[in-house]
Amino acid sequence: MVAKAIQFLLEVRGEVKKVTWPSKKEAMGGTAVVLVVVLIMAVFLGLVDVLLSKIVEALLNV
Repeated sequence: MVAKAIQFLLEVRGEVKKVTWPSKKEAMGGTAVVLVVVLIMAVFLGLVDVLLSKIVEALLNV
């Protein structure tokens, strides 16, 4: 069991060495894109929530 775990970890180490990691500039660019999309979605969903709340409130107050 221990031998299999060690073999697995050695294979993982070999595979990680094959990975092409992004540069700092690429990582920062990707992070910026994610943050902007999350911000846009948060504003959009907030507006939809307010709109639907107003509609339900208007329907219940009739």
